[in-house]
Amino acid sequence: MRKHLVRLRAHRSGSRFVALLAGALLLATVQPTTAASRPAPADRPAPTARSWTGTWATSPTEAPASDTTAFEDETLRQIVHVSIGGDRVRIRLSNEFGERPLVIGEARIARQAAGGPASRIDPRTDRPLTFGGRSSVTIPAGAPLLSDPVALRVPAGSDLVVSIHLPERTAGSTLHAFALRQNYVASGNVTGHTDIDATSTNDRWYFLTGVGVTTGRAKEASAVVMLGDSITDGANTVPGADHRWPDFLAQRLRTAYGPYARGVLNEGISGNRLLHDPNPPAGSDAENFAAYFGQAALRRFDRDVAAQPGAGRLIVLLGVNDLGHPGTVAPESERVSAADLIDAHRQLITRAHERGLKAYGGTILPFKGDTLGFYSPANEAARTAFNHWLRTSGEYDGVIDFDRALRDPSDPQRLLARYDSGDHLHPNDAGAEAMAEAVPLKYLS
Repeated sequence: MRKHLVRLRAHRSGSRFVALLAGALLLATVQPTTAASRPAPADRPAPTARSWTGTWATSPTEAPASDTTAFEDETLRQIVHVSIGGDRVRIRLSNEFGERPLVIGEARIARQAAGGPASRIDPRTDRPLTFGGRSSVTIPAGAPLLSDPVALRVPAGSDLVVSIHLPERTAGSTLHAFALRQNYVASGNVTGHTDIDATSTNDRWYFLTGVGVTTGRAKEASAVVMLGDSITDGANTVPGADHRWPDFLAQRLRTAYGPYARGVLNEGISGNRLLHDPNPPAGSDAENFAAYFGQAALRRFDRDVAAQPGAGRLIVLLGVNDLGHPGTVAPESERVSAADLIDAHRQLITRAHERGLKAYGGTILPFKGDTLGFYSPANEAARTAFNHWLRTSGEYDGVIDFDRALRDPSDPQRLLARYDSGDHLHPNDAGAEAMAEAVPLKYLS
């Protein structure tokens, strides 16, 4: 276990240097498309004391070598379901896995139109996005970029549409591969069109990783970050329904505390592990998809948790892939014990507390009979030992007992049938709702 953490700490040290260098490059390389597009200083947004809170987020990953998706003179129209409302909005774009600078020709944001196709925007809410006052921007390889604030009333629980024009040939290098949303690609720059003629659709988010809001209210909102794997990402729930368990929790929070109180940021990645980056065995089919599993949670914590605007709470549900991947889509040499999982969670607790976040741990769900080959008596023993530590140690600020909420009382190593999506590992929509109900709201008040 220690060698894993030492290696990851060394990597993070290098990552900090890269991030600082990328920031310096960003200041030096952000250029307008033409000199005429640079506004006068008076046109730039005035500084504000109001703080930002995340209302939607997703974790970026890189694409495997087999994924040759690219865009050229095309518009990406992507839809996100926000958690809390606000009166100003900004987005976060990412070129963190790009090998070349990412050129954004134009970007716009709008609310989705009521009725009609999902790609239709409400033209009354259409807003151009700028970056340091510029409508066109180049993002260095390895860097993220925040847009300038724009005035737009964002209702809680609504859908926003972000349109991005990519004028140059651009590899789809930075993405979230399992959006459970239909997104659209159209020819040319149609970012400001109410309707578009899509040339293709996909269920991914490309380059878009966050949306933040502010409100004019005296008491600002805060955000709850969910750090997880495919169960948090919403795998096997109904696409387009926003039935991930964090979505159900966001609805509970809006009902309990109002539309501006608690942002919910879903940082789940299907296939994600605590301790290891994707490492598919050479020659295996997993080489075609393992990159979508994302960096290890210990490695991505700073980006996906600590850097999230307004973050005040953290909920962690991780460990099942650390148990199940070795021997299936990862080398047997990466097998971990319950003690390894516990040490990794202790790191997350320490790092969350260091940043002033309350941290809550979720018990690992049962997976006996799963169709992915995760279950074994040894893995079940490790799951049981980890869950016992979580329930009894008191090291997290609180425990969310997902296992108890979803297991079959007659066979506690299995999911209850009415919560099982069919693979005996991932909950269905009803199971996701039960998970949200299992979260004590007192933790998030």
